[in-house]
Amino acid sequence: MVWPALSVILLDQISKWAIIHSLSIHESVSLLSGFFNLIHIRNRGMAFGLFNRPGLDFAFYLLLGAAIGTVVLIIFWFFKHREIDRRITLGISLILGGAIGNLIDRFRFREVIDFLDFYLGPYHWPAFNVADSAITVGTLWIAINLIFQHKTSSNR
Repeated sequence: MVWPALSVILLDQISKWAIIHSLSIHESVSLLSGFFNLIHIRNRGMAFGLFNRPGLDFAFYLLLGAAIGTVVLIIFWFFKHREIDRRITLGISLILGGAIGNLIDRFRFREVIDFLDFYLGPYHWPAFNVADSAITVGTLWIAINLIFQHKTSSNR
């Protein structure tokens, strides 16, 4: 089940291309006032902007190495489980697509493009992108399936 990963990569890169070509860096467009903006942000770091500082070259190489290692492990896990449990494979495929989408950004720009900005009043969730969403959904999907699979198999 490789199509979810390929779909995520394609949607992620198309959406980032659209943001790059329609908004300047740090430009924001309100779509739902008081709740949702499109914004063009560059994140050199990792989740929630950790290590997002200029001049931290070691962080770039650390994150690049970690991302490549993670993709290799996810591919291994994907091929190990693809015949065993299609539900788990779907989650792995979503995570893989998201990881590759952000890895492409790191290679191309040395940073990840984020553009989805949800907020309530002055409280903003850190901006994210399609790849981040796929990683989150894939992780939750796997967790839910493992929890319910475990409960189902323990009830037998």
